Amino acid sequence: MLEAQKPKRVPIHMGRLLRTFGTLIGFLLVILYFWANLPDTFMTLPNWLNISQQMSMLAVVAFTMTIVMVMGDFDLSVGSMASLAGIVAALLFSQGYPIAMGISAALFVGILGGFLNGVLVSYIGILPFVATLGTLTMFNGLAFYISGGKTIFGRDIPAEFSNFARGGIPLGMLNERVIQLPNLTILALVIFIIVWIVLEQTTFGRRLYAIGGNAEAARLGGVRIRLLRLAAFILTGFGAALAGLMYASRVASANPTQGSGLMLDAIAAVFLGMTMSEEGEPHVAGTLIGVLILGVLDNGLTQMQVDSYIREILIGGIIILAVTSSSLSRRNR
Repeated sequence: MLEAQKPKRVPIHMGRLLRTFGTLIGFLLVILYFWANLPDTFMTLPNWLNISQQMSMLAVVAFTMTIVMVMGDFDLSVGSMASLAGIVAALLFSQGYPIAMGISAALFVGILGGFLNGVLVSYIGILPFVATLGTLTMFNGLAFYISGGKTIFGRDIPAEFSNFARGGIPLGMLNERVIQLPNLTILALVIFIIVWIVLEQTTFGRRLYAIGGNAEAARLGGVRIRLLRLAAFILTGFGAALAGLMYASRVASANPTQGSGLMLDAIAAVFLGMTMSEEGEPHVAGTLIGVLILGVLDNGLTQMQVDSYIREILIGGIIILAVTSSSLSRRNR
């Protein structure tokens, strides 16, 4: 009589588990570290709502940056575009134009900037690094030129515009203080949902992933690569301009350098999200985790009064680790 065969054990690949969940585990460890060192302030609802508001501008840029990075491209000009959009809106406000016109003009500038990047990359054939580095310099110079190198302060910003960033949906009372979900957080969540639907639930998104996987195969399959890349850059430019408006509303002013840190952080957030994908591909849900990691780090280090340069060192190290992890994942695949 034959002996009953024992079921085979499925081997657990620790390397794969670490590649997939290592970033999430690291994020949880960071939270535990700050919770232990800041027991009274860190793990509170007001602080987490504050984190969500602080990172909302970065989130919008990172979510729309994901659209471009899905194809293997990137946009270095988003920070300068955010600054330029804020300056354009503030200048129109200072000249008495309606809020709707200032916002529309700033968003249109973002669309034009994305269109320019898309044409340079898709139709002229310039490498994304070179093309967007050039437009970064152009947008930065234009922001300084039209603003005269000066900050446009709150007296020229309509109260209705700046009050948007201070408003929100009331959640209740805590210690005789109204707790609200900030409008900027809500707007970032709306952009997240839209980008998730576009990338994960539409033919447009699937074709972008096809371009990122193998552009030549996608072209032979009938995918209109040039047009899709152009559209992706336009969406990224729009997101950068929207983030610039959010920033201007939050600080009730506009400065030609206020968006300068968004580009590096947005790329870092997308790469962090890529480490959570077994295929090493950008996904907007992963980008959200990347944004949260950066936001929690910034908040925790600020509360611990750690020098801001330490944060820059950490962000640079995070980018290197994320790119290394993504490269190893693709090589193993």
